[in-house]
Amino acid sequence: MEYIRIQSIEDPLFRSMHNLMKEVFPPEEVLEFSLWKEPLEDPGIRVFVAVHEHEVVGTTEYRYYEDWNVAMTDFTIIGREGLGIGRFLAQNRLKDLQALASENGGQELFGMFAEIYDPYRVQDYEFGGVKPMDPFVRREVLSHLGYKRTDLPYVHPSWNNDGEAVSGLDFCFMPTQDTVDKLPSELIINFLKRYYAVLPNKPKAWNDMIAGLEQKETVALLPL
Repeated sequence: MEYIRIQSIEDPLFRSMHNLMKEVFPPEEVLEFSLWKEPLEDPGIRVFVAVHEHEVVGTTEYRYYEDWNVAMTDFTIIGREGLGIGRFLAQNRLKDLQALASENGGQELFGMFAEIYDPYRVQDYEFGGVKPMDPFVRREVLSHLGYKRTDLPYVHPSWNNDGEAVSGLDFCFMPTQDTVDKLPSELIINFLKRYYAVLPNKPKAWNDMIAGLEQKETVALLPL
């Protein structure tokens, strides 16, 4: 299996990747094809695919923020069972991120954010019928990797940029050091504002969530 970076919508692997996303994710979670041009060309956004026998069988997108020494996993897709794709993507992603952190002043990566579906609240996501993408399975796997959920009622702006709030997810963080049990509210606020700056139509629920965070100094990290 190969771990290949995609940096252009003209890359044939990108169309395969985008089709895989549409098969697996709900429509409001998938950015329209042409809108990927700038993100893919952004050096700070890292999109990789797992290629097995010339076929895209998995993909992950993530980014590293030098000023905070944290990463964000935008998504991970496992397209086929029985190939160890999840571990392959996770290991290669972490290796890449640790290299970026090392280049950034010789640091160890502080941790990684991720939005994780909560199937106990939302039970209608089938994720294309791919069993490794089942939200119950994914949640347990991500818990095993070390992700913890932030103690806040989380919503995010729809990627349709229609001002709607998307719920049914937890905002989570995987600290490199397992003893970390809280995060500064300022880190979460600054991160979310930058991450969603591309979507100008913020829902009221999102603005209310940010306002609530501004009243706190820290946010607890709880078991996932």
